[in-house]
Amino acid sequence: MEFSELIKTATVESVLLSCAGQPAVKGTLCITSHHLLLSSCPGGDGQPSAVELWLLIRNVDAVEKRVQNVGWYQPPRSSGSPRDTRLAGSSGTITLRCKDLKVLQLEIPGMEECLNIASSIEALSSVDSVMMMYPFFHRPQSLRLEEGWPLTPLEQYFQQIATQTTQWRLSDVNQDFTACPTYPPAVIVPAAVSEETLRRAARFRQGGRFPVLSYYHTKNGTVMLRSGQPLTGPNRKRCPEDEMLLGSVLDEGECGFIIDTRSAQAAKQARMTGGGTEPKSSYPQWKRLHRPLERGRPLQESFIKLVEACNDASLGMDRWLGRLESCRWLSHVKAALSTACLAAQCLDREESSVLVHGAEGTDTTLLVTALAQVILDPSCRTLKGFQGLLEREWIQAGHPFHLRCARSAYSHARLKQEAPLFLLFLDCVWQLSRQFPFSLEFSEGLLLTLFDNAYASDYGTFLCNNEKERCLCKVKESTHSLWAWLDQPEERKKYLNPLYSPNPLVIWPSVEPQSIQLWQGLFFRWIRSSQYLDEAWAEIWRLVEGSNTVKEGTENRLSRSLSDPTAQTENER
Repeated sequence: MEFSELIKTATVESVLLSCAGQPAVKGTLCITSHHLLLSSCPGGDGQPSAVELWLLIRNVDAVEKRVQNVGWYQPPRSSGSPRDTRLAGSSGTITLRCKDLKVLQLEIPGMEECLNIASSIEALSSVDSVMMMYPFFHRPQSLRLEEGWPLTPLEQYFQQIATQTTQWRLSDVNQDFTACPTYPPAVIVPAAVSEETLRRAARFRQGGRFPVLSYYHTKNGTVMLRSGQPLTGPNRKRCPEDEMLLGSVLDEGECGFIIDTRSAQAAKQARMTGGGTEPKSSYPQWKRLHRPLERGRPLQESFIKLVEACNDASLGMDRWLGRLESCRWLSHVKAALSTACLAAQCLDREESSVLVHGAEGTDTTLLVTALAQVILDPSCRTLKGFQGLLEREWIQAGHPFHLRCARSAYSHARLKQEAPLFLLFLDCVWQLSRQFPFSLEFSEGLLLTLFDNAYASDYGTFLCNNEKERCLCKVKESTHSLWAWLDQPEERKKYLNPLYSPNPLVIWPSVEPQSIQLWQGLFFRWIRSSQYLDEAWAEIWRLVEGSNTVKEGTENRLSRSLSDPTAQTENER
């Protein structure tokens, strides 16, 4: 397939671009294989020149068109020229609803041009082949392809663990992805368990996702594991290797907790279709706790309803509060934070190890394990540590980004496997940053950038559904890493929290309903101006940098005084 086959009209003059909170701009609209560009008319009409729209077409979630037919116009035909019959005064309006929740409106002269532009955008935005997406063509001058990809957070994390305990090892049982197609080639497992035991346990777990280490709590040596559901089925099948694997995690007399992110009823129904739970008789040291978290269609519909309510400017206070409550998004945030706090409490206060799973182990499981680590581990609250956490617990752990983030809140397509699990995680992290404004090194800007890039990106970091697919598509050989871009000094500063002060303690968030707030920085980002908030943050940065300069000057003078007794005596005089 050639991109040119999908572009019916490549360029249109005198297109008017409108966007909430921004002045309308008239200019030339161009469609390329991956971008929609609008260059404003230089000068004239009091408009500044070179105002541009540079929109990644993959970011378009829905295209809505409206045309107006005023009348026919037939210009005189010169000798030898074909007769040109077109619509005089006809025009059309295209509304582009984007995956990052932005809404753009294009007024296009000519009905045919309008329909062609809309058809081209719809076709280009629907290209589903990973290797045809823009990251495979994006080549920023400031980066080299190999930068950012050598980051192997799982191996680095194991090295940290290995300095404190010998009870865990790095296994390459999945090196060829035969044990589990959605796990990375290397996983951390109990040192006492053999490769053959792991393979047999994998056959007893949904999708081959046998229990692997997610987090080692250095304070007391407890661990958090994650997996898929056991395939006990209606006949209550057993797997000695799986029982041995989980038994090896606990010492004699110790008790662990299994946090199942399904309701007890849902887990029971899953058993009738081949899934199930760990029976007490086979896993006597493990106690099961059910903490149901929504995923799939209910979560996607909640997201859609919330965005609709945020965009409805006609709502009064009572109707707005009613719509906010009925969409249940904040209830999902509260439930996710509560379950993560439960996992953290088991590890830190009960001093008990934890296994987290739902059904497949690729959605709510990762939401809980990643959030619990942000709560427990100060290193995960640094910019670098948070990037490593996302790599370990979301990307390499097999969250299906390509399926879950195929559509955002505006799409008119029938829902398939879309679900904003990653957005829910980012929202929960934002709740933590709001309740603990000094404890996270990164700012809200990083969370917004991650949301944008999960749905449509210039970089290959969030492409595909798992490491196996990324290897087949040669993502690391052919695309740039988002982390390499963000780690550039001029970019990195944009995402730092000026108020950050390292906090070695566990941060226990309040999950009371009054404490959970709507993430206005995301859901109202394109609806109302952030000018005054941006100015306030710029002033905070100025004050912090000024304070640091004064502090450094004082420290330098003190250092010179201590190293030079003569200067110290003169200072005392």
